[in-house]
Amino acid sequence: MSRRATGFTLIEVLVALAIVGIGLVAGLQATMALTDHAQRQSDMLMAQLCAENELVRVRLSRQMPTLGTTAFACEQAGRVWDGRLTVTPTQNPNFRRVDAQVLDNDHLVLRVATIVGSLP
Repeated sequence: MSRRATGFTLIEVLVALAIVGIGLVAGLQATMALTDHAQRQSDMLMAQLCAENELVRVRLSRQMPTLGTTAFACEQAGRVWDGRLTVTPTQNPNFRRVDAQVLDNDHLVLRVATIVGSLP
């Protein structure tokens, strides 16, 4: 009566390690995607606060904004954001379109637009 050796062969162990490795890489990529998405969402929120603050400043000035582009800076959450405020005419001379663009290292993060009218 001969005893047969039990256990896994080297090939079975290598195949199992490859499957576990592929699973770990997929999990790492999913985690990185979630982290990137959370950072992007945070950036969008801070950029939206900057853009909205600048548009509110224009509305509260109670004057018709001058045509053209001006730069602004905004600090949110300890980070300084660059921005551009662009005022363009509309078909009705009593209104102007105001675009606020928030940039991160010359990369557009968010753009918000509104219409500002003249006061009677």
